Amino acid sequence: MSPEQQLELLKRGAAQIISEAELLEKLRQGRPLNVKLGVDPTAPDIHFGHTVALQKLRQFQDLGHTAVLIIGSFTATIGDPSGRSKARPPLTREQVMENAVTFRQQAFKILDPDKTRTVYNGDWFEKMGFAEVIKLSSRVTLQQMLQREDFAARIAKSEPVRLHEILYPIVQGWDSVQVQADVELGGTDQMFNILVGRDLQKEEGQPPQVTFLLPLLEGLDGVQKMSKSVGNYVGVSEPPESMFGKLMSISDELMERYYLLLLSEVLDKSAHPMEAKKQLAFRLVERYHDTVSAQAALEDFNTRFSKRDLAGADLPEVALSGDIVSAVVTAYAQAFQITKSRGDARRLVEQGSVQWRGEKITDPKAAPDFAQGGELKLDKTRAVRVK
Repeated sequence: MSPEQQLELLKRGAAQIISEAELLEKLRQGRPLNVKLGVDPTAPDIHFGHTVALQKLRQFQDLGHTAVLIIGSFTATIGDPSGRSKARPPLTREQVMENAVTFRQQAFKILDPDKTRTVYNGDWFEKMGFAEVIKLSSRVTLQQMLQREDFAARIAKSEPVRLHEILYPIVQGWDSVQVQADVELGGTDQMFNILVGRDLQKEEGQPPQVTFLLPLLEGLDGVQKMSKSVGNYVGVSEPPESMFGKLMSISDELMERYYLLLLSEVLDKSAHPMEAKKQLAFRLVERYHDTVSAQAALEDFNTRFSKRDLAGADLPEVALSGDIVSAVVTAYAQAFQITKSRGDARRLVEQGSVQWRGEKITDPKAAPDFAQGGELKLDKTRAVRVK
């Protein structure tokens, strides 16, 4: 591709590029660019929200550029404050390195490992003395840091901003100097951190990196950012049937966004919404598992919901007791790792979404005889088998 064609392809799905002119100039240099993505392995598993940046990094790889995956073996022990209403709990280096093993395994389901340069930022930060840390910190002013919206919001609410959090953007920016990044990828909440990197590179006599911002993927609820703590996520390592079922639960409006950010494609508006959603789920299961698993998940979904044959479906098994609202909350948590409040469960019951042994239950005070076993349908795409 010509530099202009590369730019047009790379722009697809981007939220903001600072700046397109700079990126085009770098592409015209005719050399592989160092495209940086920093990740802090604060948990062992990654979800589809993480894959948005990984997909874009793979796109750069396919165009012949070098993917630089920075594992935050040091920064993860600090905790990125971006978009946070409170400080992250600290992790030990041992926890971080353990998480990094599975994080890399899952990331390489997307990235080409042979074309990926993986580095750990502990390799340089753990060698720095205190005097060097102070010298690095002097590059940025307190006024700059307090311009951050997340810090300003916490201060306005009289909530603490820890000093180590203020250092985080400087540390992330120094990573860019160390790897001589030409481009840094990140979510829209990373703009401040990436711009700090540009400033530090300029001071070090390096060409400043292009800030390449990607949208934050909404979770299954279509409202909040995908997050394990919120429970609105789809994990890359989830079983095929669970992954397929979760994707089938998203709204038609959200499906269009998932096509763009997860498949880098524009949804064909002429397709029937249900069939388009099945195609989305099939292709993502196929990507992270295999074709056989995707076909089995599709057939299982059709059995459960299209053919209404729950008795013959492969359903997760749970043990339930008590009233129907408590049972629904427990079933979501045990079978799908989804947190539902009693209010959420009550609304599902009252709107007729919940069925026990094929019969709708609309009374939140109902207490079915779960001891006899059977199938409990929770919503349009999820059901469990009661032991």
